[in-house]
Amino acid sequence: MHWIDPACLPETKGTVTQFLLNPHGEPDGFLLDGKQQVHFPPHLGEHVMRHVSVGDTVTVRGVRPRTAGVIAAVSIHLGDGEIIVDEGPQRDGDGHERPEVETHATEVTGTVLLSLHGPKGDLRGALLDDGTSLRMPSHAAEALQAYLAPGARVQAWGDMVENGYGRTLEVSEIAEQTVADAGSDAGTGA
Repeated sequence: MHWIDPACLPETKGTVTQFLLNPHGEPDGFLLDGKQQVHFPPHLGEHVMRHVSVGDTVTVRGVRPRTAGVIAAVSIHLGDGEIIVDEGPQRDGDGHERPEVETHATEVTGTVLLSLHGPKGDLRGALLDDGTSLRMPSHAAEALQAYLAPGARVQAWGDMVENGYGRTLEVSEIAEQTVADAGSDAGTGA
């Protein structure tokens, strides 16, 4: 978003309570005060992680899509006065390379605390009560909205990536779980 002047955008201030990872293990956002999702592009992840920690108070200037409660960060103002600005990806031929990450097949069960969205407001997954984020392509997430809504109890299967910043399950199957069928293995492909 290098073409947008951050000074003209609204500010949102809060305390970073959790980082969010994409399925490649790269930080691509965080939560403010446990409920406001802030998205930043993966090319900013390394810079953000060097300067922002859980517990820090930050001020974000960004764009808020009409359809979702996510802020696509254009700038992040840190408590020490430093400002991280999204100038867009590098254009000198040294583009953003995906890190090689180890994943492992697993299943998780939990209650959805928050639906997760992409920077344009597209539904992309959910955050569970144990801190695990579930991620899937937006077309699959749209078809499975009921499973990704706050309060839904779900069981999901897929490939997990974990690092010092968090854990994300790239969902291959998901099922609603009720108390009556807590032992059921019925799943729906993502």
